Amino acid sequence: MEVKRIDLESVDVKFLDSRQGVFAGYASKFGGVDSYGDTILSGAYKRTLKKRDRPIRLRWNHWGPVIGKWLEVREDDIGLYVEGELTPGHRTAEDVFASMKHGAVDGLSIGFRPLQFRDLGDGRRELKEIELLEISIVEEPADLGARVSDVKSALDEAESLKEIETILREAGRFSRADATALVARVKALARGERGAETVGAEDIRTLFQRFATG
Repeated sequence: MEVKRIDLESVDVKFLDSRQGVFAGYASKFGGVDSYGDTILSGAYKRTLKKRDRPIRLRWNHWGPVIGKWLEVREDDIGLYVEGELTPGHRTAEDVFASMKHGAVDGLSIGFRPLQFRDLGDGRRELKEIELLEISIVEEPADLGARVSDVKSALDEAESLKEIETILREAGRFSRADATALVARVKALARGERGAETVGAEDIRTLFQRFATG
C-alpha cells in the first residue's frame, strides 16, 4: 500500500459546526505535482468508487483504529471530495477532532494502490487509475513515503522478529501494541512453513497492507 499525505489547509477542509465531529474537504486534488513526484489525473478514482467489496475506512494514521465513517466520497472537477464524521464517544476520535480544531493535527492521507500509471522519469508518475484502500487523518508532518522507505531499508538488515518489532516501534508508525500485534500475525503466517524467527523483511512488507486495512 502506498500513502499520499496532504495538508488540511491545502485541501479546504472545513468543520460543519452544526454537526459535532463532521468535516468536509478534499482528500486529494487533481493536477500539479505533489511532494511524492506524482500527478493524479481526473478520473483516477472513478472505478474504485463504483466497484467496491468493502467500505472506505476512516482511520487514524493509517495503522491506527477506525475512528469514524465517510459520509460521502466522490470525484469532482477538483479532486476527491469527502465528508467524514468522527465517532461520538470514541476517545481517540474525540481527541483527533479536538486536535484538528486546534490545528495540532493537520493532514489527510489516502492509502492506495496505483493500478494504471505512466512513468515520467526522475521519480515522477502520472496516476491514471487508483484503487482506494482507506483515507486517514494523520499527524505526521514529514514525507510519509520517505518514512516507509526508511523502515523497509531497516527491515532488510533485521535478523529476528524481535529486532523487526523494535524497528517498527521506533520508526514512529506503530505503537508498542501495534508492532507486537503485527509481529504476532507474521508468526501466525509463518507457522507450519518455517521457523518463526527466520521470517524476513518481505513477510513484514506483505503484512503492512493487511494490518493497515484490517
